[in-house]
Amino acid sequence: MEDLLKILSNKCIYIPFLLWLTIQAFKVIYDLVKTKKFNFKRIMGAGGMPSSHSAVVTSLAVLIGRGCGFDSEIFALSIIFAAVVMYDAAGVRRAAGKQARLLNKIVNTPGLSNLEVREKLTEVLGHTPKEVFVGAIIGIIVGMIA
Repeated sequence: MEDLLKILSNKCIYIPFLLWLTIQAFKVIYDLVKTKKFNFKRIMGAGGMPSSHSAVVTSLAVLIGRGCGFDSEIFALSIIFAAVVMYDAAGVRRAAGKQARLLNKIVNTPGLSNLEVREKLTEVLGHTPKEVFVGAIIGIIVGMIA
């Protein structure tokens, strides 16, 4: 029980998690206002402004830097981890989303495809560089003030 309390009171766990939850809730509300439709899938979905992935990993890196020192090995690890996550969000996952969009278009073109498709591929997987940048800035700010 004592270990569970230590986990729940660890800033490096609850601050990034609350930040992720806040950003995802913002996306649901923004989508509701914009489309006038409630889309619960947005709470768990990837993509959109700002990047919650970027915000989470940068807030974690800043919290680690403040707690362990900006010259520590664990801070270096967290920065490299953040860079990989942000690169993946804006690069690999964004490219996969573009491919999904194209494949959906091909499959739905009459006479072009005889494929029987039961589900549409998810097109919003990654982020634009701007979404990643804004998420990173939010994460840095939250990490500094938390």
